[in-house]
Amino acid sequence: MWPFGKKPAVAKIPPNPESVRAAIDAVEVELRRLNHWDVAAPTPEALAQAGAFGQPSLAFEQWLVHIFVPRVRSILEAGGPFPPGSQVGDQAFREWRMWGDVPDVDELIARLRAFDALFN
Repeated sequence: MWPFGKKPAVAKIPPNPESVRAAIDAVEVELRRLNHWDVAAPTPEALAQAGAFGQPSLAFEQWLVHIFVPRVRSILEAGGPFPPGSQVGDQAFREWRMWGDVPDVDELIARLRAFDALFN
């Protein structure tokens, strides 16, 4: 126990934008290889109901293609700030391995986890 109460938070060093750009590019390449890049755009109604990771109204692939990748690219263009953490790789594992059995997604999960590692 720290003598003055809670342990002080360690300041995180923000990830290098070029590392983030390389990671999101790698995610996009794999989404395209798996033919997920052409997934239908969500309707305005579905977007209005979407919560974390697009649930409950978007398929996870829709959220990745139409929300996640564009949002990361817009943060890069704006020069930040980046979020304090990311768990998209864990969600991908839950979606595709725990709750489903989507073939050929192991490399995409690995790339999403590599993206997460930049922030955690």
